[in-house]
Amino acid sequence: MMSIFRGLLGLIFILAIAFFFSEQRKKIQWNIVVIGLGFQILLAFLILNPFNISFLEYFRLGFELLGKAFVYILDFSKAGAEFLFGSFLDAERHGFLFAFQVLPTIIFFSALTSLLFYLGIIQKIVYSLALLMTKLLKLSGAESLSVAGNIFLGQTESPLMIKAYLAKMNRSEILLVMTGGMATLAGGVLAAYIAFLGGDDDIERLKFAKHLLAASFMAAPGAIIISKILIPQSDKIDSNVEVSKEKIGSNVLDAISNGTIEGLKLAVNVASMLLVFIAFLAMGNFFLTKIGSITGLNSFINSFSDGQFNELSLQVILGYIFAPFMWVLGVCSEDITLVGRLIGEKLIMTEFIGYISLGELKSSGAFLEEKSITMATYILCGFANFASIGIQIGGIGALAPTKRKLLSELGMKALLAGTLASLLSATIVGMTF
Repeated sequence: MMSIFRGLLGLIFILAIAFFFSEQRKKIQWNIVVIGLGFQILLAFLILNPFNISFLEYFRLGFELLGKAFVYILDFSKAGAEFLFGSFLDAERHGFLFAFQVLPTIIFFSALTSLLFYLGIIQKIVYSLALLMTKLLKLSGAESLSVAGNIFLGQTESPLMIKAYLAKMNRSEILLVMTGGMATLAGGVLAAYIAFLGGDDDIERLKFAKHLLAASFMAAPGAIIISKILIPQSDKIDSNVEVSKEKIGSNVLDAISNGTIEGLKLAVNVASMLLVFIAFLAMGNFFLTKIGSITGLNSFINSFSDGQFNELSLQVILGYIFAPFMWVLGVCSEDITLVGRLIGEKLIMTEFIGYISLGELKSSGAFLEEKSITMATYILCGFANFASIGIQIGGIGALAPTKRKLLSELGMKALLAGTLASLLSATIVGMTF
């Protein structure tokens, strides 16, 4: 009962923040908010079936099968990686090597996604979801396609399906396109997160596959709710749902090749980004630790946090800044600084850094409650970080040059919306414990 009460408090808090930053509070269509929230809660129950309701078990099992498919994909990519790297993939001998065990997954999944896109399978799934969103949530067809596409594709790939509509979109629609990209995860990186959260344990991999997939699906209605509060739709909408006929490649092999090249670019980008951000984090923490040693803050922090933190660091600062918000959302008091640290790392650096930290904290047994780990998995879902603002301005701006200025204006709003959408999903899931 306490989880439900804390969760309701968290939902009110999140919606209040969105309402506070709304551009047109009087034009907010609360029926869309209520339907969207109901849809998000329904997804949580269908996917997770927390109360073991018999007729919902079929939906949970179906989603579990989808999770198993992702686990199999990890095994398939591992087969390719073993050919290249041999014994370096043996975690017992060499430990967990990110470059060998995670990056190949991104490349393989990118090639697979490209193939599925070429065959029209992704488009059919996206079309069905978009049609449902258009009818239920009164969205334009282009908005629905973009948000539905973001469940499977990245924040710059999904807008390709609505390339023809982008130039005609208004302020509210553009924000939703940006928020959808910020709030969800692309399939390639999702598979990577399953790999290093679950490790070599099949049960753990399946568990996190299910949660990460649920997080990406739930983020779609969450993105709609928050963006339509921040900038309500006031213009007449075009409900036409039509997927772009554009194909990635001229044939199957060309599609796989193009996907592989894009996956390689993404893997190199991820590796470079992680190298630089972790290096800067280490440099910043070096100076903060020295300051803590000189001022005596290190010993104070160790005592104050009951050994949770040993010295002054960026993680400590972020943890205590965001800790009160985490308590409101329903995270237990003992874990609020740890989860606060994770969301801070996600915002300032990337969700990759956040998930790496989550994996390390989980392995070390730092969390008191399993609920905190689960909620953190949902909180970290999505590309809502400062770097993504630049990525979206560049990526979406290239497809619709006339909207580049608007994209720049809405960058911070999209970041806020994407963050709140992820928090919304985490809060709903937290209520089921």
